[in-house]
Amino acid sequence: MKVLCIGHASYDISMILDSFPKENTKYRLNKKEESPGGPALTESMLLGSWGVDVYYEGVLGRDIYASLILEELKKRNVNTKYVKIKNDIETTKTFVLINKMNASRTLFNCSIDDSGVVMSDYDFTPDIILMDGMHYNIALKACQKFPNAIKVLDAGSATTETMSLARISNYIICSKEFAEVVSKQRIDYKNPDTLKEVINTLIDIYKGQVIITSEEKGCIYKIEDKIKMMSGIKVHAKDTTGAGDIFHGAFVYGLTKNLPLEKCLKIANIAAGLSVKELGVVNSIPQIEEVYKIYEKNR
Repeated sequence: MKVLCIGHASYDISMILDSFPKENTKYRLNKKEESPGGPALTESMLLGSWGVDVYYEGVLGRDIYASLILEELKKRNVNTKYVKIKNDIETTKTFVLINKMNASRTLFNCSIDDSGVVMSDYDFTPDIILMDGMHYNIALKACQKFPNAIKVLDAGSATTETMSLARISNYIICSKEFAEVVSKQRIDYKNPDTLKEVINTLIDIYKGQVIITSEEKGCIYKIEDKIKMMSGIKVHAKDTTGAGDIFHGAFVYGLTKNLPLEKCLKIANIAAGLSVKELGVVNSIPQIEEVYKIYEKNR
């Protein structure tokens, strides 16, 4: 199966701190990590690394960061023919502060202006379109051009564009934040009724299969009229950057293998859990063999 990933690309610079920084303080850092990142880009790198025929479409500037991103994509067998290079912009850079005390991360994203960017003239038909809500016009037109493709949405933030794409998606894999904003209800894990109310509201709005991700708690979904929570694997976390993106990419990998929903979610949960053991995005993409090894132990 062929997968088209459309959305955000950035060059990530991660800085590791002993604790969250205080205002008006100078810090001397002994270590930093640099790597390509961004939801759709990370998802394409995972799929390419795992042997999927995958294409990435996004926007980069004409600079050294774009060159580094393209080099990594090619290393991971991602087709880059639909990447758009704009001369008048800089490639998006994301600065990530990682708190060693609890592995939390704080991101500062310097986004680009993608106005005026048009959809590519594709020479293939994707079986799956994976979108992260960025480059909305490209994603929307691709979905319209390929109505029979399975549409998977990485719904991180409840923007107007993301909510619009959710209405035409077969799978809406959303963050807890997105779920709460759209449903206008809070999730309380100690009160199962709140889980039921939120996910049923989203299903009523969007019609597609809704999956709510919640980091270490795993994911919440509805199947056979039952609402379930699949817990994440227990690991010692170093850096949670990119874990959600890896979840989405691994889920789509399961779809390319025609696996049922819960098997796709199990593979995604394992991959996301393994990813937080490493610093940076590229380094945290696990080997498919490692994922399957854990999967077989926990069938």
